[in-house]
Amino acid sequence: MGKVMVQVLGTAQDAGVPQPNCYCMNCTKAIEDTLWKRRAASLAVVMPEDKQWHLIDASPDFKEQVVMLQRRFGLEGRVMDSIWLTHAHIGHYPGLMYLGKEAMSTSDVPVYAGRKMKHMLETNVPWRQLTDLGNIQVSEITDGNSVRLTGGVRITPFDVPHRNEFSETFGFRIEGPEKTVAYIPDIDSWDEWEVDVAEVCKDADICMLDATFFSAADLSDSGRSDRDVRDIPHPFITETVDRLKAIAGETEVYFTHFNHSNPVLDPASEARLFVEENGFRIAEEGMVLEI
Repeated sequence: MGKVMVQVLGTAQDAGVPQPNCYCMNCTKAIEDTLWKRRAASLAVVMPEDKQWHLIDASPDFKEQVVMLQRRFGLEGRVMDSIWLTHAHIGHYPGLMYLGKEAMSTSDVPVYAGRKMKHMLETNVPWRQLTDLGNIQVSEITDGNSVRLTGGVRITPFDVPHRNEFSETFGFRIEGPEKTVAYIPDIDSWDEWEVDVAEVCKDADICMLDATFFSAADLSDSGRSDRDVRDIPHPFITETVDRLKAIAGETEVYFTHFNHSNPVLDPASEARLFVEENGFRIAEEGMVLEI
């Protein structure tokens, strides 16, 4: 059995860093220095020896992320073997448009999505064109029902509470030959979830968790006092650290899906020091983990 790798393709909230029309400290740095840039959250599961790979979320940064993956593993020109969608917010599925006839013009790429999202993709324009022309084939996934991939990999979706305006929202449990990853880029609240996130993390070797906001001060500190984090709920990093610090030494816990306002984006910040001193990690784009 060959190696199985997970590559982090993006770590930002849907609009990325820099965010359009924003000149906060983080966005300004990302405009002036591309090393500060962060793409929308996405992962790839790669079987390099089999020349196969699977994409988790087709973000608005799809073009750059596909190149990142293909160049890293010598898969230039190799279309992904499947795409898995967490939900229907703008950072997680618009990259599908590049599979259409105006761009890659793919043939029957398997796309795994929940029932509501499957219906949306098959009935709403412009996404319906992808299914009508056979660029993609959408299969329904449900809570707790696993799908086996090649290379000894199994992906299990699980429901998480989120603002489900257009679709259900999933996290994914990715089981490789050696290690298991729990991936939860979006969730409203740990309290609203009927599952204990600590137990989910204990049952995995690696966790990548929603870290949209460090604290309630993020948006006001970025100059967006007109926005209220209660309208876009996510667990704060400070809260997640408090819940999971007892297991941070047993499970590798990475934070991802950072809003452009999040102070942890600055490696020299007190927020970053707080995360690292408590045994947690910051997911970085391009990082590769063997599972």
